[in-house]
Amino acid sequence: MATELAWVASYPSAARWDVDFPPERVDRLLDETVERFPDRPCVEFLGKRYSYREIGDYVARAAAGLQARGVTKGTRVGLFMPNCPYSVIAYYAILKTGGIVVSFNPLYAEAELRHQIRDSGVEIMVTLDLAALHGPLLKMLDGSTPLKTVVCCSMADALPFPKNRLFGLLRRRERAAIPNDGRHVAFSALTENDGKVAPVEIDPLHDVAVLQYTGGTTGTPKGAMLTHNNLSVNARQCRAWFPTLVPGGERVVAVLPFFHVFGMSVVMNFGVAIGAELILLPRFELKQLLETINTRKPTVFAGVPTIFNAINTHADASRYDLSSIKRCFSGGAPLPVEVKAAFERNTGCILVEGYGLTETSPVVTSNPPEGLNKPGSIGVPFPGTVIEIVALDGSDRVLPPGERGEVCVRGPQVMAGYWRKPEETAKVLRNGRLRTGDVGYMDEDGYVFLVDRIKDLILCSGYNVYPRQVEEAIYQHPSVAECLVVGMPDAYRGQTVKAYIVRRAGMALDQQELIAFLKDKLSAIEMPKLVEFRETLPKTAIGKLSRKALLDEAAAAMEPQQQTQA
Repeated sequence: MATELAWVASYPSAARWDVDFPPERVDRLLDETVERFPDRPCVEFLGKRYSYREIGDYVARAAAGLQARGVTKGTRVGLFMPNCPYSVIAYYAILKTGGIVVSFNPLYAEAELRHQIRDSGVEIMVTLDLAALHGPLLKMLDGSTPLKTVVCCSMADALPFPKNRLFGLLRRRERAAIPNDGRHVAFSALTENDGKVAPVEIDPLHDVAVLQYTGGTTGTPKGAMLTHNNLSVNARQCRAWFPTLVPGGERVVAVLPFFHVFGMSVVMNFGVAIGAELILLPRFELKQLLETINTRKPTVFAGVPTIFNAINTHADASRYDLSSIKRCFSGGAPLPVEVKAAFERNTGCILVEGYGLTETSPVVTSNPPEGLNKPGSIGVPFPGTVIEIVALDGSDRVLPPGERGEVCVRGPQVMAGYWRKPEETAKVLRNGRLRTGDVGYMDEDGYVFLVDRIKDLILCSGYNVYPRQVEEAIYQHPSVAECLVVGMPDAYRGQTVKAYIVRRAGMALDQQELIAFLKDKLSAIEMPKLVEFRETLPKTAIGKLSRKALLDEAAAAMEPQQQTQA
């Protein structure tokens, strides 16, 4: 079959589309690496390092501790913390027990936290002993949610000397007062055992490893059921895609949060699968990231476009040595052509753009690390993955190269469905395909190009306007640092095009100059009729520009006007 697929000709020389991925449970990725590279560094956190042997021992003891507290196959256990050694240890420990990991964004508002605990049925939560994290959980232990136990991990214990002492002395206000009420367990107490884990039978093809919450392709928050095989395959697909990386010899900078599917799979699981050292950063802070790359010399770097754009536009970026990076991967959002080109000019490293969704564990396409990277393309299908462009008329008609339709995915990384939402599952999993909700096309060489999200389409005077195309044109202006384009209600046109723009530091730009610049790049129907300049634009937890936040803000601003008119 592979020889019949156009994209195979563009594959890296050592990669095959028809590679066989036997079913495997996710925690075996760590077990195999512990066996192979026990003394290699696994985790580095703010100066403290742990070997694979040490992490493997912690995982075994944490798993045994969880089993002693009732965690069995199918038990949902929450992780509520930023990147730190505990997030790696607890993740693999839960999977070793047969439990299901449920990741929580540590920036969740109380209502979001409560909804996800209730929806997932989480009974045990693992978190840090920080007031900002533990405080909201205390409110969830009152019987109004399924939550019964909180495992508290000591932030000070994760830090090297003397940072641990300084943290204890100077940051007492941030530390939570942990009550002795039987509902709290210290991580140190959880791991006071011999590490003998009761064996658990896992069917990798069908047993769920992670409930990963997402707005999905239909808007409402829901848990994507990612099986052990979904996740282990995606890590192995990444490993096959970058065959020149040296097992046991790479260092991965982990600035993407592990509570997001991109960070979980492409940084943590993939990094563990190749025996890399994970250099953990608890949040994205540009100066800290640049200093980490400069001093720790990571060889692999995955990020979202806003991170690469921030590096491009940082006034002192040239002071930092970024030359250690051998492989650089962008995902999570469309990568503007100008951002990719500028990063490659500044660093000398090819920035490879890929594409995926929470529902696909997440990666389904990527530009090859060696060979042709087509500007504006999200690349070719990953090993074992089929991308089809299906007509937007509601049929299942597969379109020929060059025609626009909905991007659909078949492959071993596609989720089992949405947690307890059969109707939502049926909407997106049809005839063996995942309907992504993205509009795109495939060229004659098998490269896929995204046009836009179906739901982000702007319907202006009966014409389709794709925000991404407008954004690509705006990004060509040298004074533009960031931009987002949305459709705003318009009584005459139905919707009109509005651009939100952040100028580069020290540079000037007004609407008149921008429109003049775009005159030969956009049609009259695509031209922004509204332009708003801002100091910053809203971003999601992993740093993606958030179109939804702008639309919610605009809708909230319009409500008083509508009430006045009524």
